[in-house]
Amino acid sequence: MLGRPLHPDPSVRPAPLARPNLGGSWPVQSSGHHQGSAAQTAGAPVPAPAVDHAVARHIKTQVSKQLEALLKTNKTMSQDSQEQRCRSWINEAVALWSDATAAERGISPTAAEDAALSRAVFDLLFRAGRLQPYLDDPRVENILINGPSDVWLDFGQGQRERVAPVADSEEELLEMLRELGRSGEQSEQNISTAQPMLARRLADSSRLQAITAVSPKTYVTIRRHRVQHADLNDMIALGAVDSTLAAFLSACVKAEKNVMIAGKQAVGKTSLLRALLKEFPAEERFATIETEFELFAHTNGYHQQVVALETRESNGEMGMDGRGAGEITLLDLMPPALRMSLERIVVGEVRGAEVVAMMQALTNGKGGNLCTIHARRPDIIFDRIAELYVLAQSNLSEQLAYRQIANGIDFIVYVDMVDETKIGGSRHRFVTHVLEVTGMGESGRPATNEVFAPAPQFGEPRAVPRMHPACLDDLRRVGFPAALLDERSGTWQAPLKLKVTAS
Repeated sequence: MLGRPLHPDPSVRPAPLARPNLGGSWPVQSSGHHQGSAAQTAGAPVPAPAVDHAVARHIKTQVSKQLEALLKTNKTMSQDSQEQRCRSWINEAVALWSDATAAERGISPTAAEDAALSRAVFDLLFRAGRLQPYLDDPRVENILINGPSDVWLDFGQGQRERVAPVADSEEELLEMLRELGRSGEQSEQNISTAQPMLARRLADSSRLQAITAVSPKTYVTIRRHRVQHADLNDMIALGAVDSTLAAFLSACVKAEKNVMIAGKQAVGKTSLLRALLKEFPAEERFATIETEFELFAHTNGYHQQVVALETRESNGEMGMDGRGAGEITLLDLMPPALRMSLERIVVGEVRGAEVVAMMQALTNGKGGNLCTIHARRPDIIFDRIAELYVLAQSNLSEQLAYRQIANGIDFIVYVDMVDETKIGGSRHRFVTHVLEVTGMGESGRPATNEVFAPAPQFGEPRAVPRMHPACLDDLRRVGFPAALLDERSGTWQAPLKLKVTAS
C-alpha cells in the first residue's frame, strides 16, 4: 500500500477545478487542501495527502481504454501483467497531471501527493476504489456506509469514527457496488431497483451487505475478518480463553467430539472456530460448508486436504420446482460432501434452514464435526435450534430437533462480549460456558453438564472449570490432564478487570 487512510472532517469536501485540454484534459486539484481532523483512535496513522477523486476517475477512464485496446490483441494476458502494465500507464498519467498542476499552482505536487493519486487510480481499476484504504487498515473491524458521504469505521476496541466519503453521489456508490458485484471468484451479482440487495465476499474476504431502492439511501455494511489465521495460542493472547480451556477444547477436537460454538453476532465465534480447525491434523481430509467463505481453511497454508464448498444464490429466475434457478443451498451441498471420503465436516454460520444441514453433519459419521450458531444466551441454544428446525420445513418438529441435538452434539461452547466503550472502557470477547450434552433428559429436552462457567464469587465473568465431563476418559486418552479441571479459577492470572462488576 502506498498510503494510509485519510480521516478528514467530513463536512469539508474537496472542490475540483476544471482545466482545459492539456495532453488529455483532466480536472486539476484545488490548491486548498482538504484538512483532515486528527484520528481519535490510539496509534492512528498520519493522514495521507488528499486526493481529488475527479482526477482519479479521469485517469482511470483513460487507462481503462488503454487496457481494453491491449486486451483485444493479447487476450491471454495474465492479471499480474495487466496490473504491471497499468501501473506504468498510471504513473505516466500522474506525471502529466503533476506537471499541469505545477503550472496551475506555481508549486509542484509532492511525491506523497503523486503516490496517493496513483494508488487511488489503481484502487479504482483493480481493487475496491475509495473503499480500499479502509479495507487496508488493520484496525478496522466494520465499515458502515449510510449513503455516499456518511461513512463510519468501527475499530476493534469499540471506537467509532466518521471518515471521508467513498463516493460523490448515490449513482457513483451504486456503480462501485456493481463493480464489486462483478469482481472476484463468485458468480456475478448486480444491485439495482429490480435487485435491491447485494451480498458479496470481497477480495480480502471481508463480507459486504448492501441494500438500495427500498431505503431512502444506499446502505452498506462491510464486516472484516481481523483474526483470520489464529490458533488457540492466539486465542489465549487475545483473552478469549485461558490455557486450561484451550487445552480442553483441543482435547475435544482430538477426541472427535462434535462441538457447536454459539453466541451473539460479532463476538468471535468464527475466530474461535478457525482456531479449533488448527487442532485437526494437517493431513486430515475434511469439508467446510459455508454460505460465504469465512473459515479460510483451504487458503491458510496449514491444512492439506480441505474440500471447501460455498453456496450459490439464484440468478433471479424461478425454476420448475419453485426454487431460484441456479441456487445451491447448504442442504444441497451435504449429500455430495458425504461422498468425498471425509473424516470431518465443518458447517459455518447457521442462520436459518441450513440448521438441517448442520444437524445432518453432526449426526453423520464418526464425529469430530464443528459448527457455529447465533444465540443470545447459553440457556436458549436448544430452543434456538428447535425454532430454526420448525421454520426450515413444515414436517420437522421441536421434538425431532431435541432428539437430534442429544444424538449429535457433544459440547456447546458459548462466546460472549462485554462492551464498556460507552463508559470509557474496552470490548472484551471471551468464552463464558462449555456445556456437555449427555443425552435426553426426563423433560424431553437435552440434558447437560456445565463443565465451564463464570465464577461470580471470584468476580470472574470468563469460563473457569466447574466439573468433570462425563466423557473425561475420552479426553484423557488424547492427552488431556484431568487435574486441570480441579483448578477452580482456571489459569487466569486475575479476574477480568471491568469498569462495572457484579455487586
